[in-house]
Amino acid sequence: MLEKLKQLLAKVLPDVDMATVTESTKLVDDLGFDSLAMMMLSMEIEDAYGFRFTEFVRFETVGDVCGYLESRI
Repeated sequence: MLEKLKQLLAKVLPDVDMATVTESTKLVDDLGFDSLAMMMLSMEIEDAYGFRFTEFVRFETVGDVCGYLESRI
């Protein structure tokens, strides 16, 4: 799951070295995510996994996103 998510993150943040990204990496503090980047990641996730977010989900870390995706698929 982490490797697939890193591919999606690379589309949103192409300048970030994905080799340094782990499940404990913080989206805002470590990767510099803002609301636009979060929206873009959400769209990439929806396209890649074929579902739509129907509720607000707060992701703090890459691991939070992985856990959410694992519960959905």
